[in-house]
Formats: sequence, C-alpha cells, structure tokens
Amino acid sequence: MQVKKLFTALACCFYSMHASAQTTTAVPSQQQLAWHELEYYWFIHFGPNTFTNKEWGHGDEPADAFNPTAMDCRQWARIARQSGAKGIIITAKHHDGFSLWPSQYSAHTVRQSKWLDGKGDVLKQLQQACKEYGLLFGVYLSPWDRNHPQYGTPAYNQVYINTMQELVKNYGPFFEFWWDGANGEGPGGKKQVYDFAAFEQTIRSIAPNTVVFSDIGPDIRWVGNEKGIAGTSNWNYLDTAGFKRGEGAPPNDTLNQGNINGKHWIPAECDVSIRPGWFYHAEEDTLVKSPQTLFQLYLKSVGRGANLLLNIPPDRRGLIHSADSAALVGFEKLRRESFSNNFALQCKPMLHSNNTSTTAPALTDGNLQTSVTMSHYPRQYCQLNFAKPMPVNCVSLSEAIAGGQQVIQGKLLLLSQNKTIKEIPFTTIGRKRILTFGTQNITALRLVITSAKATPVISEVAAYHINDQLTEQ
Repeated sequence: MQVKKLFTALACCFYSMHASAQTTTAVPSQQQLAWHELEYYWFIHFGPNTFTNKEWGHGDEPADAFNPTAMDCRQWARIARQSGAKGIIITAKHHDGFSLWPSQYSAHTVRQSKWLDGKGDVLKQLQQACKEYGLLFGVYLSPWDRNHPQYGTPAYNQVYINTMQELVKNYGPFFEFWWDGANGEGPGGKKQVYDFAAFEQTIRSIAPNTVVFSDIGPDIRWVGNEKGIAGTSNWNYLDTAGFKRGEGAPPNDTLNQGNINGKHWIPAECDVSIRPGWFYHAEEDTLVKSPQTLFQLYLKSVGRGANLLLNIPPDRRGLIHSADSAALVGFEKLRRESFSNNFALQCKPMLHSNNTSTTAPALTDGNLQTSVTMSHYPRQYCQLNFAKPMPVNCVSLSEAIAGGQQVIQGKLLLLSQNKTIKEIPFTTIGRKRILTFGTQNITALRLVITSAKATPVISEVAAYHINDQLTEQ
C-alpha cells in the first residue's frame, strides 16, 4: 500500500539507550499537541482500484473505471462519527494518478470519468459531509504518479506543488496532509527525484496549521508497519539526519519505537486497514476485523502513545459496507463501556516523598491540562487509595507532553491492605499508556517512576475494570 519499503531490520536495545539517556529539548508544536488529542481517525482508500480489484493501479486504467453507483459521503461521515473517529483522511490521489477531484493539473480525474457525467467531486462532497458531522478533514496525495506524462522529469515537482496549492485553496483547511513514501516508475519508465524541501516549504506557507505525515515527518512519522502496532517502548522523538523523504528512512524498528534522544518531535501514526486490503474487495467481506480485534489495536496504538489511522474502504456503490459498519459500531461500544467508569475519580490521590505526603488532586481530575511534578523520583511515588476494594485490570497513564516526554521506566504496584499483590513494570508513557492485566481486587494503586530523562510530569492516572477477555496480558 503506502510506505512499502524494504528496510534492514536492526535490533535496538532499550537498556543501551537508557545508559546514554540525556535531556532532549524537542517539544511538540501546538498543532502536534492538538493532533495527539485526536487519538483515532479514519483513512479512506477509494478510486479506480475499488472497481478494478487492484491494490496498486498501473495508471493506465480508463477514467471510466471509476463509477460509484450510489456514493454518499454523508453515510461515511455518519458512521465515522458513530464509531468515535475524529476525522477522515482520503486518498485524493493514489499512485495510479487518478484524482478524486477535477484537478486542472491532471487529465486523469473524475472530470474524465462517466460518474455524474464528469461533474462529480468526491473531495467536495466529503468536505461538506465532514463539516456537517463535526469531523476533521485530511488528504493523502501520493507524490508517485503512474499516469502523469511529466512524472520522472524536474517539471513534475512543480506539478505536485501546484496540486497541493489547489487542494489547500479549494478544500482546506486540512488537519493532516499525508505524503506517501512510495516511489516507482511513471508512464515514461522513469522514477521521480522528489523535491521534498520545496514541498515542505510550500505546505508550511499555505497551510501552517496542518500537520504533515511521511515516513520521517516533518510532523508525524510512519510507525514502521501496516499492522497498526506501536512499539512497547515508544518515543515521540526521532533523528532524521542522513535520511531523505521518499529515498529511505530509519529501520522499521527505529520508526516503531523512535529515538530516546532524538532531536525532533515526530510522533508515530499507526496505519492499518479494517480488511486485509486497503481498497475494497468483495471477497474480503467476511474478513473484516472484529470489534475485539480493533480494540486490541487501540491498546497497541493509542495505548502506547501513538495515534490510530484506521482504513475503511467504500465499496463499488460508494458506501461503507454493512460488515465494516457493524464492526466499527461494536468497536466504539467496547471503548465506551471499557472506559466509562474510572475508579480513580472516586479515590484520594497522594504524592509521597521523603516520609511526607500531600494530596495530588491533579492526578485524577480527568483533566490532561493539570499535572503533578515528581521532582524527587525515584524516591517519590504517587498513590491512589480506594475507599473499598476495587476490581482493577486496566490502568491508563498520561504525561504532560507539552514539556516533552521524560519517563523511561516505571512500575505499577497493586496493593491490598498495604501489601503488594502484583507489580507491573512498563517503559515509556507519552500522551497515553494503557496497561492491562488480570483482574486484581485492590485497595490502592501506586505509581513509581524508576528512570527518566528529566523530571517526570504526570497529568493523569485512571483505573478501570474492562472485560477480562479484552485485556492484553
């Protein structure tokens, strides 16, 4: 699909990184902070591939191949909203070069198709639907174009810039602009030398509030796989020196966990499809991921400090298939039921240090804008005391990442009458860390930070009891 590259797998050792830990000055921009808060949104792959049963079109498919019979972007947006997604990113142009809007810079668009007699505009319809349903709107614009006659020549870089400008002017503002890392031959048999420096300069000037994704940023990085899974240690920092977008990136495992001392704040986005393929294929109607599987992906993406980009491909009618819709509504139901009753809101949070203790209400006020500074860790700990034994099998932790990401290692102690009955070690917190385990009846929950790059600042601790079959043990 998008960032299909062959990277050399390099083993990364967390403890060697720990030994060389030092303070990183990179912090997220306001746009990145807003992006972190989204957690989960949709990807939509839609185009000629939907009708030719391909994943990567060759660029020679006739424009008339694109002909949805009952397209309804309001249906997409309605189901996205019902599923709890915060926005939609659509493949405005995939590698085959077909544009889902009537671009003046291409002769291979919806204008040349027989859909709505060449007068249709998918992006306009989706833009309006997202606005109606309170969703953010984003676009995927593949630099690779297997149809455009100028692809493979220096002139194509200006074509791509013109196309970005056209999109932002006519369909913006976008919350995210998605650059694919794929680079192959065009219709002339040549590969393109992308001018990503010019691309970035352009997007910064015309859409300064839009975060940009590519394999190595500038704002969001690929997570290193298309399974929707972030590293169990996941740093929002990344080193990009020596790498060029579209021409190679750090090894997949580095992208998966980031760099503990990376110079840039480039968090991970976990892309995954609800089906085996990225475009709709009728034979996959029975292979849609279940709500339970989607919940596990949530734990392994958002629950590890990344964002989840879940692909939902419309069918040949131009509608979200009922199998996908049912799974999505079930996914939202599981999340709502699992995280609706936060036991921590009922407890008395304390900060213990040097034989003294003070109340720390910011830990459990449900507000990520308030926080507790642990300036005396690891001799200091946070503790949540419950009025009665509570069945807990899920704990969510959050750092105040506006000042950076600091926690390297820590542990949760589950206590019953002042006795530790279970200890749960973890690495990295970031925007959110969700830890699940077998249910324990506890009277207190203790958070201990054992190692950090700089002073840890914790914004929230939450405790839940979810369905035991959903726990990631």
